[in-house]
Amino acid sequence: MIGLVEPRTGQVTIDGHKVEHVTEGGSGRILRKIGVLFQSGALFSSMTLAENVAFPLRQYTTLPENNVEQLVALKLMQVGLAGWGKYLPSELSGGMQKRAALARAMAMDPPLLFFDEPSAGLDPVTSAELDITILRITATMGTTIVMVTHELASILNIADRVIMLDAKEKGIIAEGKPDDLKKSSDESRVRDFFNRSPAGKRLRSST
Repeated sequence: MIGLVEPRTGQVTIDGHKVEHVTEGGSGRILRKIGVLFQSGALFSSMTLAENVAFPLRQYTTLPENNVEQLVALKLMQVGLAGWGKYLPSELSGGMQKRAALARAMAMDPPLLFFDEPSAGLDPVTSAELDITILRITATMGTTIVMVTHELASILNIADRVIMLDAKEKGIIAEGKPDDLKKSSDESRVRDFFNRSPAGKRLRSST
């Protein structure tokens, strides 16, 4: 969807403009409307958190340095990392690294944020805290978030609309609101997923 992999068929458009494959140069104007939180966080290990968040601002804008520093402080505060700008990624927990990567994704105030398995590798409490941060961002900034995830709790907490893919079908098998899919989907695999029901069967106690 952001041009890292070329579609086999069809095309991806954002605001009516085609997203070009990165090998073709891409479209800087479109890509600057997008922020990405990678599954691993993908922070630059040799840079402090502040330098990581400042990177896209220094790369793609001509803002004065004092403005860059102010924006970096604001973004770190929005993800609950105020005062942590001088730390390296290796000095932080996994959850804090994800928050720092989120701050970097938000640096340019993009209208679109793409998250790839944001809860991967996090414990349930940290994952829930990240969900709350994401919800706060959408509520206060009006940002649209596209998230790839297998975490049922996050889906039910965050998503307004779900598109469910299936490897066997090699495509979409369901689309709609999470509660609707959980309660009334015509597809058994969808109901099984949302109800955590293995092979459509409930686990029964042996007692």
